[in-house]
Amino acid sequence: MKKSIAISSAVLGVAAAVVILSSQTTIFGDLFNRLDNKAPASVGSSQQNQDSSTSTKATDSKGNDTAGQTDDKEVAAASATMTSSQAAFQAFMHENSPALTVTKNAGGKDIVTNMNSPLVLVNKKRELASTYSPNDLVVAKVTFSFSGTSPKQQLRAIAAQALEKLFAGAKKEDIELAAVSGYRSYVAQKSIFDNYARENGEDEANTFSAHPGQSEHQTGLAMDVSSASVNYNLDESFGESKEGKWLAEHAADYGFIIRYEKGKEGLTGYMYEPWHIRYVGVVVAGQVKKDNETLEQFLAKF
Repeated sequence: MKKSIAISSAVLGVAAAVVILSSQTTIFGDLFNRLDNKAPASVGSSQQNQDSSTSTKATDSKGNDTAGQTDDKEVAAASATMTSSQAAFQAFMHENSPALTVTKNAGGKDIVTNMNSPLVLVNKKRELASTYSPNDLVVAKVTFSFSGTSPKQQLRAIAAQALEKLFAGAKKEDIELAAVSGYRSYVAQKSIFDNYARENGEDEANTFSAHPGQSEHQTGLAMDVSSASVNYNLDESFGESKEGKWLAEHAADYGFIIRYEKGKEGLTGYMYEPWHIRYVGVVVAGQVKKDNETLEQFLAKF
């Protein structure tokens, strides 16, 4: 049994029905707007218009009922929009397929080519270039487990906004979360891994810490989260706390997944980390959770 390392605080299957998620945003509108892609017209808006047309009887100048004609047009428009959304979604996912987003460097290592995508897959087999740093890092406006300023407070803008909403949602349910560690540069990750390797041996360090270039923290899309109930430590006990359970249940609602799930160590390459959340957008997060898959398994479908 792998030991737990405590770190101190110092869609798919696009269905015929379009589901409205939070803030009256459709799943496709959210996906394309938030991933900096131009979304087709909102299916949600079409559906709302369709509902309105069926609730109010329409007549022409001669008093003839035209509601049926209006309904047909709205249904056709909604169908066309949905078909367009499905095609755009599938195309976007295909563009981010693991098989199409990697190249070998001079040293023979697989380097990801879609490093700026919210769906970039980084693991022990797929690395970020040592020079890569996101150009849209911002400080997330959430509670941190430490005082002062640090690069660890940063995330890419899209992930920071989602994290802020997640923390606000948790607070409404009397769940107090604290962010512990976000963005981490290649150099910082190298220092961390080297220290763990010296203390625990490289084989053991490999089970819970990433080599430089292999850390999701370098993407600016991952944040380690904890709570006062576990002294802001990052260990498996967080998963059993009320805060950890809330996070596991609701992270996907805000576009995050628990990246390293229990029982999936053989697939992710890392021990269970209930504190490590990764932004992928609400559509993908919801489907990954629904299918009980890892990000590797999900992206491999495309």
